[in-house]
Amino acid sequence: MTRVLVVVGHGMAGNRLVEEVRSGDRSGRWRIVVVAEEPRPAYDRVSLSSYLDGRTAADLTLATPGLLTDPLVDLRLSTRVTSVDRAARTVTCADGTVLGYDALVLATGSRPFVPPVPGRDLPGCFTYRTIEDLDALRAAAAPGEPGVVIGGGLLGLEAAQALRLLGMRPHVVEMAPHLMPLQVDEGGGRVLARLVGELGVSVHCGRGVASLDEGPDGRVRGVTLSDGTALPARAVVFAAGVRPRDELAESARLERAERGGILVDQHCRTADERIWAVGECAAVLGRCHGLAAPGYRMAEAVARQLLGSPSAAFPGADMSAKLKLLGVDVAGFGDIHARTEGAVEFVREDRAAGTYGKLVLASDCRTLLGGVLAGDTSGYAVLRTLLGRELTAPADLLLAGTQSM
Repeated sequence: MTRVLVVVGHGMAGNRLVEEVRSGDRSGRWRIVVVAEEPRPAYDRVSLSSYLDGRTAADLTLATPGLLTDPLVDLRLSTRVTSVDRAARTVTCADGTVLGYDALVLATGSRPFVPPVPGRDLPGCFTYRTIEDLDALRAAAAPGEPGVVIGGGLLGLEAAQALRLLGMRPHVVEMAPHLMPLQVDEGGGRVLARLVGELGVSVHCGRGVASLDEGPDGRVRGVTLSDGTALPARAVVFAAGVRPRDELAESARLERAERGGILVDQHCRTADERIWAVGECAAVLGRCHGLAAPGYRMAEAVARQLLGSPSAAFPGADMSAKLKLLGVDVAGFGDIHARTEGAVEFVREDRAAGTYGKLVLASDCRTLLGGVLAGDTSGYAVLRTLLGRELTAPADLLLAGTQSM
């Protein structure tokens, strides 16, 4: 007998879940109802800035034509779920629709974090999360004018690239001592700042935002930093991280993690055996993961459970990342900050070439624990495979990329 799977959210993780269930459900055991707040099917949020560089919304879409026309998939866009009734096994939508379920997966994602600074609601202030956000930013952009991005992590540098593509002059403000504090160390962040600075991006690290300042036209005209520095701004983009969309946990009487997120076990299952959570809204064993890859692994694990493998578990998050930001190659893997007891750091920096590499070794000076690369990531693939193993060549040769591997 066909059962009903309701998926709340059609972002990257939600889409992957639906794809996995449909590809593995050859007998049609599940009819899937997807309820999505956004007006369009899932798209590639990781490549959002490319939308301002010639790619269209259709180019970014992740939902395949087959999925959109699948008779066993009912995709309901521009629809918000307001509550979950576990006893009745139903979800209620803002338009009054009530949907019954046999299994429920919450894939509600996250929302941009907007720091509570004075002036944050002024016209000319934007978040960086959806295609609609970029449409609004494009409409307000003034080529040649300054724009300020609040946040110097992965999302912030993507937003700075968006401002560059719109012809504006970006400033990036990061409270941490260096750019991308979660992915690279201080040395890598320093090289990254120098390289993006050569591309016209002004970087301000180690400072917070005191206020957003209003101009005579009622729009934002500048940003005052915590040290008193005043930055002119025609537009301000908040890209200081995200917070999990976990509000449905309250109506469902499901537990949330201490720092937010719907609390789930290693199988991404809540305390209710019929309800799972995947992606950025899920706190697996208390921890949320803000990257696409862990969300995909969660979705795949839950799909396997729905298809008959109850022991399928989330394998854990590999936080290694190889990225190109503003045209600059950056990579980080393993223990990038050398927090393992007895860890030894080997650093190789070539200022003339604009490259930086660091290997973190165990106390035996042979076992690779992690590393950071900036400016040149050609050795990433090989180094990544050596993580947790003994080096195949001296550290300086591995970083120089001159050895035969």
